[in-house]
Amino acid sequence: MSGTEIVGSAVAAEVYKDGRRIVNNINQTVNYARDLKKHYKRLTDIAEKLSARKEDIVAEANKYKTKQFTRECQVWMSTVTKSEEDVQKLKTKYEKVRGKKRLWRVFNHRFRAKLSKSMAEKCNELHNLWSEAKFERGMMVEKPPERVRIMHAPKIEDKPSLHCVVEDILSLLRDGNVKKIGLWGMVGIGKTTIMQNLNDNEDIAKMFDIVIWVHVSQDWSVEKLQHVIVDRLKLNIEGITSVDEIAWRISMELECKRYLLLLDEVWHILDLKKIGIYGNQKDSKVVLATRYRQICHEMDALINVKRMSKDDAWKMFKEKVGQNINISGVEPIAMQVVRECAGLPLLIDRVASTFRIKDNVHLWRDGLIRLRRWRSIKVQGMDEFIECLKFCYEDLDADNKKFCFLYTALYPEDYDIYIDYLLECWKAEGFIHDADDFKVARGKGHTILDELIKVSLLERSKKMNHVSMNKVLRNMALKISSQSEDFKILVKTQEELQEPPNEEEWQQVNRISLMDSKLCILPELPDCNNLKTLLLQKNNDLKVIPHGFFRYMQNLLVLDLHGTGIASLPSSVSCLTCLRALYLNSCINLMGLKYLEELKHLEVLDIRRTGINHLPIEIGYLIQLKCLRMSLSNFGLGKSGDVEFHQNVFSNLSLLEELRIDVDPNNRRWEGVVKSITEEVATLKCLTSLSIFFPDVDCLRSFISTSPLWKEMHFTFHFSVGYHDSSSYHILDCFEYQFRKCFKLANGEGVNPAISEVLANSETFELIGHKGASRLSDFGIGNINKMRGCLIEGCDDIETIVDGDSERRSALENLEKMYINNVPKLESIWEGPVHSGSLANLTSLILKKCPKLKKIFSNGMIKELCRLQHLIIEGSLEIKEIITKFENNEFEPKVLPKLKTLELYDLPKVESICTDDSLEWPALENIKISMCQSLTRLPFNCENAVKLRCIECQQLWWSALVWNEDTIEQRLRSICIFN
Repeated sequence: MSGTEIVGSAVAAEVYKDGRRIVNNINQTVNYARDLKKHYKRLTDIAEKLSARKEDIVAEANKYKTKQFTRECQVWMSTVTKSEEDVQKLKTKYEKVRGKKRLWRVFNHRFRAKLSKSMAEKCNELHNLWSEAKFERGMMVEKPPERVRIMHAPKIEDKPSLHCVVEDILSLLRDGNVKKIGLWGMVGIGKTTIMQNLNDNEDIAKMFDIVIWVHVSQDWSVEKLQHVIVDRLKLNIEGITSVDEIAWRISMELECKRYLLLLDEVWHILDLKKIGIYGNQKDSKVVLATRYRQICHEMDALINVKRMSKDDAWKMFKEKVGQNINISGVEPIAMQVVRECAGLPLLIDRVASTFRIKDNVHLWRDGLIRLRRWRSIKVQGMDEFIECLKFCYEDLDADNKKFCFLYTALYPEDYDIYIDYLLECWKAEGFIHDADDFKVARGKGHTILDELIKVSLLERSKKMNHVSMNKVLRNMALKISSQSEDFKILVKTQEELQEPPNEEEWQQVNRISLMDSKLCILPELPDCNNLKTLLLQKNNDLKVIPHGFFRYMQNLLVLDLHGTGIASLPSSVSCLTCLRALYLNSCINLMGLKYLEELKHLEVLDIRRTGINHLPIEIGYLIQLKCLRMSLSNFGLGKSGDVEFHQNVFSNLSLLEELRIDVDPNNRRWEGVVKSITEEVATLKCLTSLSIFFPDVDCLRSFISTSPLWKEMHFTFHFSVGYHDSSSYHILDCFEYQFRKCFKLANGEGVNPAISEVLANSETFELIGHKGASRLSDFGIGNINKMRGCLIEGCDDIETIVDGDSERRSALENLEKMYINNVPKLESIWEGPVHSGSLANLTSLILKKCPKLKKIFSNGMIKELCRLQHLIIEGSLEIKEIITKFENNEFEPKVLPKLKTLELYDLPKVESICTDDSLEWPALENIKISMCQSLTRLPFNCENAVKLRCIECQQLWWSALVWNEDTIEQRLRSICIFN
C-alpha cells in the first residue's frame, strides 16, 4: 500500500472514532435527558434515607453526654451535611425546570442532560456515604476532659474576708517560683468555698489546660486519689492494678499539660509523687486545703484562713435568711445571733437555715436564747457543726494536750492570752510532762500550743505572743468539760456574775474562772479541796479577801489575783502548800507579801506594778521559785524615803531560772538597789533568762564580768543600760516573733568595750540619744553582724550607719528590720564600698525625721536588697530621688524584687522615685504618698508593677501628675484611694 493510501486509512480511522464518540455523546445526552425524572426520584430517595441515618446517629449521640463522635464519624457527618446542601441545590434546579412547562419541549436537551448527570453522580456519592455509615470501629468515643468543671461556687466578691484569700492565691499562682500552696484553717472557716471560687475563677481557666478538683475524704488512700484523678483525665487503666504503674500513667498524661490540682479537705500528709504528681511540669500548680497546719509543711506558700469580719458575717447571714430579716424588731436579735456564730461561714449557713423559717420576732428571740444555751439543750445546726469540730479534739494523741485545750476555755471568748503565762499555768497544773526545768517546760509547752494551733483548736491573736479561743470552740470545750469527771470548769462572765458561786458550785468543780467582772465579795470559807485553778484577775472592786478563804484549797495549783484591788493577802494563803503559780501583778494597793513563807512549792511569782516599795524578805524563803517577775518602780517612795534592801534574798533562790526586774525611768532611787541585786544575781547557777535595767555601763561591766552564764547560747537576756523615758523595746513591735537576746543603750557616750561585748551577742539593738559615735559601725562591724533588728533614735552625732572602708567584709548580714528616727545629722545609710552579703536579709527599712538625709541606696547598695519588702521614708527634707541610677552602676530592672510596700511622707524636694519606668517592681502591692508636692511622675507603665493593688494619695496631687500615656493613668487611677 502506498504512502498516500496509508495516510488516507489513518485519517479515515480517526474520523470514524470521532464520529463514534459524537454519536455516543449524543446518545448519552439523550439518555440522561430522558432519565432526568428517574434520577431525580432516585436522588430524593437515597438523600432522605441518608438524612434519616444522620438523624439517628445524632439522636444516639445525644444519649451519651460524656461522649463525642469519632474523627471518622465527624468527617462523614460533615460530608453528609455538604451533600445535603448539594442535593437541595439540584432539587431547586429541577423544580425550576418543571415550573417552565411551556418551554419544556423546546428546552435545551443539553441542560436537562447535564442536570440529570449531576443527579446520577450525586446518587452514586450518596450511595457510597450510605455504605460508609456502618462504622465498624464505632462512631462514638469519650470526650476529652473539659478544662474546668464549674462548681457554681457561692459568690464571695462582696465578702472581702474570703475574696481577698482567693486574690492572694491567684497572685501566688502567677508567681513562677511558687508550685505548691497550702490553705489551712479551722472547720467551717470557708476553705471549701474559697477553693470552689478558685476553681470557677475565669483567670484560672486561662492559666491552665486543666483544673483537677479532688475532695480528699478522711478514709483516703493513694488508690482512691489516683482513681479520682484518672477519672478526671479519662485515662484507660483497665487491667492495671499497680499503684506505681497508675502513677506513671498519670504523670505521663500530665507531662505536657499546665494543670492545677485542687485538693480540698486533706486530713493527712500526702506524698504527691506516689499519686503521680511529680511537680516538675512547667507552670503546673497544687493548692491544698486542710484544717491541720502540719499537713502544709512542704508547701512553698502558706495561707491561714481567718474568721470572717463582723461586716462579712452579717452580710452572709442576711443573704441566707432572706426577707424575714426585715421583720420589725428582728435585726437587733439577728446581730446577736451572728455574734454567736463567731465568724464561721459554715456555722452561719447552718444557723441561718434554722432562723430562715422563723417568721415573727418572738420566735427569733426564743431561737437566740436556745442558741446561747446549746451546751445544755439540743439546737439544730449548732450540734451538727460541733460534731465536726469535736473530731479535732478527739484526734489529739494525748490526754495532756486535751487538758491544755480545755484549760484555755477558762478565759473569755476571743480573749488575748499571753503565751508565756498560759504555759506557766499548764506547767503548774502538770499538763507538761517530764519537764522540771522551766526552759524545757516552755519548749514542750510551745510544742503542745503549736499543735493546738495547727489543728485549729486555738488561734494566734493579732497581738503578738498571744493566743485566743473563739466563742464556738470555747463553748465546745465547756460542754466537754461539763461531761468530764475530773475536769469540771465553772466560768462566769461579767454578764453572768452577779454574786459569787454558791457552796455547791465551789465543791463540784476543779477549776473556776470569775475573771474580769464586777466581783466585790468572796465567801468566808468555801469548801473546795478539789480546786486546782482559781482565776480572779481584773476584779477591780475586789478589795478584801476573807481571812479563811483559802483554808480548804490545799490542792490549789494556780491562783491569779492580778489587777484586783486587794491591799494585803489573807492569813489563809499560807494553807496553799501545793501552789505552783501566784500572780499578783498590777495589784497597785498591795503593800507586802505576808504569809507567803509556807508556799514551799511555789515556782512562779509575779509582783510587778504593785504598791510594794521594798524588796520583800519573804521571797527569800521561796526556795523552789523558778520564775520571778518584780518591779522596783516604787522603791524609796515610802514615808522614810529610804530604799529597804535585804541581803541574800536572791542568793537563796538557787533554783531560779527566770528573772525579770522592771523599773520606772522617772524614779532613780532604785539605782543603788539594782547594783546590789545584780551582784547576787550574777552568782545564780540555774539562771537561763534575765531582763534587767543597768543604770550605767559600769554596772553592766560588773555583771558581765562576774556572771558565767549570760554568754551561753541558751541564755535569754533583755539588757537596758542608761535612763530613758520608755522601758519597752520598740524594735520588737516590728517583728512577729520573739527574740532571746535584746540590748538597749540609752543616753550613753562613746564606744565602750562592755557595750561592744554585749552587742556582739545581741539579736536586737536600740541605740537612743547616744553621743560620741558618728556611725553604727564604730561599735565594730563584727559586733553588729548578729543583729536582726536595729532602732536608732535621737542620736545627734550619727552621720551614716555603716562605713564600708572601716573593714573589708560584709556588714549587717543578718539584719531584718532597721528603724531610724529623729537623727538630725544622718546623710546616708552607707558610705564606702558595699561588700557582697551586706544587708542581704533586710526586709524593712524605716527612715523618719532625718532632715539632712540625701542618699538612701548609695554605692550599689540597692543590688544587695534582694529581700527588702517594706520601705518607709518620712520627713527627709533634702532627698530628691529615692533610687539614684548614677549611685548604682550595675542597675538592673529586677532590683528590689520583693518590695511590697512603699510609703513616702513629707518629702518636699523629692522629684522622682526612679528616673524612668525601667524597673519591673514585680512584688509591689501598695503605695502611700503624702506631702510630696515636687513628685510629678510615677515610675510605672502598662506592663510593670503587675501586682500593684492600691495607691493612697491626695486627689489634688494626683491631678497634677505627668503621664507618658493616658492608658497608664487610667490603669492606676482604678486602684487609687484618695484621702
